[in-house]
Amino acid sequence: MTTLANRPGTALMVVDVQSGVVANAYDRDRVIANIAVLVERARGSGVPVIWVQHADGDLVEGSADWEYVPELRRSDDEPLVHKHFGDSFEGTELEDLLAARRVGGLVVTGAQTDACIRSTIHGAFTRGYDVTLVGDAHTTEDLSAYGAPPPDQVIAHTNLYWDGQRAPGRTGRTVATAAVDFDVP
Repeated sequence: MTTLANRPGTALMVVDVQSGVVANAYDRDRVIANIAVLVERARGSGVPVIWVQHADGDLVEGSADWEYVPELRRSDDEPLVHKHFGDSFEGTELEDLLAARRVGGLVVTGAQTDACIRSTIHGAFTRGYDVTLVGDAHTTEDLSAYGAPPPDQVIAHTNLYWDGQRAPGRTGRTVATAAVDFDVP
């Protein structure tokens, strides 16, 4: 139901699953395993997989921490978007890549829930995309020492408020990995 004309397709986004980003992430291994399942399922259905990689002063481009985790492998024909802001659309070619593939719906996975994931799902939604957040395929680290809730609660809250998002002509929802079906429009 996207507001983007002639964009019936869906893409899987894998956001910032980089070694330094998820080194101390909550439930890291299970989340990465779920993302791997989704990547293979998307590939098998001919759904584009878009990889996003963050760099900033704390995550230096070319460093070991900046690299994607070894459990996930991007195919050479899958786009890699380099970003410097939380929202994967800001200052990147993401919108052009999605338009060229006629994508109006996004299935979002990755890290960190309370930063780049939230920024990206909101950024996509306000740009007219339908946005599905995969509730068991995103994670964050424990920032409770800084006043944040524990990571399981950050994830649960994000899943709760994103499910059922509505705006004219577009929707947001949260589903589990097992419920993602790339073969159903």
